[in-house]
Amino acid sequence: MAIWAEWLRPSAGLPTVQWSLLLALAAAAGHLLQRYSGLPKVVGYSLVGTLAGLAGFSGAAWPLQGVALFLLELAVSAVLFESGGRIALRWFRHNPMVLLQSVLESALTAFAVYYVLRWLDVRTTVAEGVAMIAMAASPSVLSRVVLDTRAAGPVTERALVLSTLSAFYALTLVSARAGTLQREDTHVLATLFPVAVVLGVSFIVGALLALALRSALRFMSPTSENTAMLLIALIAAGTALAAHFGGSAPLAALIGGMMLKQLHPRPWAWTRQLGSAYSLLTMLMFVLVSVVAAKADWNPSVAGLVAALVITRGLAKMVGVSLANWGSGTSWRQALWTGCAMSPMSAVALLLVSQFVSSSLSLGPRIASITLPAILMMEILGAIIATFAIYRAGESLKRWEPRGAAATPGNLDE
Repeated sequence: MAIWAEWLRPSAGLPTVQWSLLLALAAAAGHLLQRYSGLPKVVGYSLVGTLAGLAGFSGAAWPLQGVALFLLELAVSAVLFESGGRIALRWFRHNPMVLLQSVLESALTAFAVYYVLRWLDVRTTVAEGVAMIAMAASPSVLSRVVLDTRAAGPVTERALVLSTLSAFYALTLVSARAGTLQREDTHVLATLFPVAVVLGVSFIVGALLALALRSALRFMSPTSENTAMLLIALIAAGTALAAHFGGSAPLAALIGGMMLKQLHPRPWAWTRQLGSAYSLLTMLMFVLVSVVAAKADWNPSVAGLVAALVITRGLAKMVGVSLANWGSGTSWRQALWTGCAMSPMSAVALLLVSQFVSSSLSLGPRIASITLPAILMMEILGAIIATFAIYRAGESLKRWEPRGAAATPGNLDE
């Protein structure tokens, strides 16, 4: 890169060239990996980002800030808006056990990770931060796995909903806790007030987003490209404003998607109208997460803590979903595969870690030293586990088999 910088003077800057080439490589790797192994493309994206980060790629700085942070928040917000649009609140009235499953698996994950880390002599504040981050599954990874496997069924839908709700809880708690990380107040009001502020501001921004889109849908077609562009522009505006006023941009987008679902319950396939632009944004998100996580200061002394976090988190999610499965409409076997499908960690978790690092120069790096390796591991391994769970549940519309040389040029991207 130093040699390039001496003679290469691109109009958009050298980082733009670096990222363009890296994304092109990631797109090719994702396609080839799916073609020859049957694994989802997100695994290829993450592997390329990991190798680039380990090789010293200079296009992403930690902690995230500026344009990189905005792009990651925008991508996460877009994914969570779509995920929130899948949740119909009346479903919880007819099947309240789903909501109980969500609360139980998230709470069990947080408590299990916290007490395991405390047993391993991790500082209380650090264990608390890691536990809250561990609650969040990854709707972004799971949605890409579902897209690549063409999955549909009770396990797929349940896993998507539970992953989205776990991200909701984690975003609320971490956004509130990050602002009080250096305070010693322990009374109830000091704990609940930041949560109320984050939820309140995010709810207002999300409500404005939903109302604006609902108004637009009165005279614009849901399948129009202009409607899709209006949506992404409004999400971008909300992303820039929510955090500035003390809320959470991804949380506001999630709430906006849920509210729009209630106001406009008809299906709205806006991602198809955004097409390649949306795919590029999500691919950038996965590559950025893996690059940043791989570039972090790896500490071999925390390898045992990372392993304990990953194992405890995975078991807690499976047990939590299974404990509240009675009366939820799925079998015990389906509950097990649902818990497995919630294994991935990715962009939401990285944003939460970034909030802690930005809030505390002493505690933030300690939290990051444990969570960043876990995020990197579970973005890749979690996608594979989720793919396996979906196939074992019998909900993929295609068989898991590499196409290899038998594929024809006309069906490579089908």
